[in-house]
Amino acid sequence: MFDFEKLEVYKKAKSFNKGIYAYLTSTKNLDGVTRDQLRRASFSIMLNIAEGTSRFSKADRRNFFVISRGSTFECVAILDFLQDENLLEQEKYRQFYRDAEELSKMLFAMIRNLETAGKTN
Repeated sequence: MFDFEKLEVYKKAKSFNKGIYAYLTSTKNLDGVTRDQLRRASFSIMLNIAEGTSRFSKADRRNFFVISRGSTFECVAILDFLQDENLLEQEKYRQFYRDAEELSKMLFAMIRNLETAGKTN
């Protein structure tokens, strides 16, 4: 088993990605650009967590977790737009939002811990 597979944040990112994928495959009224961007951003969250765990330096790991958190924000912005355009049901939006918010907080804690650990060395 790879280290990232043990992380709760990775498991949650994977679940979030699966939810986005299920939404995208069930929705036919999205344009290709929006569909592709949301798919890529949600996939990026889990991929950057995985890649970050492979890095040896704290600074490198931190960078990948920062990118992952940025992709989380990107997903929320796209979902916000879709909700405003009535392309995403309110309840589905709320669930995605709660999941993204939890991911963001977990990633922020990981980033902060790496910053703190880097300053003590």
